[in-house]
Amino acid sequence: MSHSDFLFGHDNSATQPAEPEPVTSFQQPWKVLVIDDDESIHQITTLVLRGFSFENRPVELLHAFSGREAYAMLQQQTDIAVAIVDVVMETNHAGLDLVKAIRADLKQPQIRLILRTGQPGEAPEESVIRDYDINDYKNKTEVTAIKLKTLLYSALRSYRDICIIDSNKKGLEKIIASTVSFLECESLTEFASNILAQASHLLGLEHQQIYCCAATGDPKQHQLSLDIIAATGHDTALDKVLPEDVVEKLTKVHQLKQSYQGEDYFVGFFTTSRGLENLLYVSKDSKFDQVDHHLLSYFASNIAVAYENIRLRELIKESQRELSYILGEAVEKRSKETGSHVKRVANFSFLLAQQYGLSAYDAEKIKLASPLHDVGKIAIPDHILNKPGKHDPEEWDIMRQHAEIGYQILQKSQNEILQQGAIIAYEHHERWDGNGYPRGLKGEDIHIAGRITALADVFDALASERCYKPAWPMPKVLQYLADEKGKQFDPMLVDILLSQVDAFIAIRDAFPDQMD
Repeated sequence: MSHSDFLFGHDNSATQPAEPEPVTSFQQPWKVLVIDDDESIHQITTLVLRGFSFENRPVELLHAFSGREAYAMLQQQTDIAVAIVDVVMETNHAGLDLVKAIRADLKQPQIRLILRTGQPGEAPEESVIRDYDINDYKNKTEVTAIKLKTLLYSALRSYRDICIIDSNKKGLEKIIASTVSFLECESLTEFASNILAQASHLLGLEHQQIYCCAATGDPKQHQLSLDIIAATGHDTALDKVLPEDVVEKLTKVHQLKQSYQGEDYFVGFFTTSRGLENLLYVSKDSKFDQVDHHLLSYFASNIAVAYENIRLRELIKESQRELSYILGEAVEKRSKETGSHVKRVANFSFLLAQQYGLSAYDAEKIKLASPLHDVGKIAIPDHILNKPGKHDPEEWDIMRQHAEIGYQILQKSQNEILQQGAIIAYEHHERWDGNGYPRGLKGEDIHIAGRITALADVFDALASERCYKPAWPMPKVLQYLADEKGKQFDPMLVDILLSQVDAFIAIRDAFPDQMD
């Protein structure tokens, strides 16, 4: 009796196999590897499984005639769903050895392994199932055409479920990673860029293959008011205008107050604890599967919470900035100055810090703190502070006290911006050559924030009109800075300013003094 006589023998069961499902050509096939040293087994298996499909996907049969050949094939193709393995091939235990190698060496836990043998005495069923990581074990005499198909349905269903679980696991890992990246964002601009990058990464797409928009709506309004946080695809990133069909879908979801899943798009809806409504629209040129929808739903929730936190952080930062400006300008008003000096100093300092190589965080901190550089002048008497002429020695001693007074006012605060302001107030009149005040610090003993603000302050003071002097022409200002390089000022900072004069002049022009 040949293998083919009993492998697919007559099945007396009245139950007939279901008709093959219609196969859509664009669906990727399930790969099934037949491993047997008997060529007739391959031929009959191919004949029986002709037209077989599962979940509208056909089966692609691959063939190996030894354990070694199968091992090489599995090394190259890691997406094989099922392997039907003969036990006895080039050796009496070649199939068992291959099973061990697949799990231990190739580390392929997803593939479903079905052992079958025509010589059960070589590998007793109980010990094989106990000792080897297989999914089924059949004697060839048991396997009919119907049973083979039933076995394959079960194995493919198991493989599908394992792949879904694995895909969800990887997707959740990506979401966790994206959450960390959102928490590290320092601005809405950086956050918007992160949305596009993480959405693309989540679906395994390139930026140009995905159209993504996150938006917020005001729950107090009956009509949706969109605030576009991030967008890519078409010309949206440039003109910040959404296509009409996207607006319609977002409006529909906003009215339903729940996420919606289309075949090739997803609209996520999430409301934060503060009542902020968020919408995320993602589409691509192929169908989303259920895993995509689940991941995008979690992703939308993360975006909503992160966006709310970023907005709150921006609000706090803006409040700190405005407070610094208000305090700084209050002091300038006492000095009878005309207004925008502290804003110019803040922006000069920020540019110097960036070009010096400080981190974005440290540069921003200096920007927020530098308007407080002269806060100690609040304690200087008006007749000295606003004297139009030169101070006498006694008046000058009093005037110089503003540096230490400013430090004393700010240094007790636990707020890091005010702590930075204390350092700046204390050290922005120190000189690179050590001839400054109040402590005569020299070179890099002066904090970089103090050195930066010192240059920004003098640059603006010289180029602006004051109660005791007219504004200097810009060539004279630049010549003074060049002459004081390595004396009053950090030489590297002077080089930065002189090499980028146009950028500093642009800042000056953006914040003109408002004359009374």
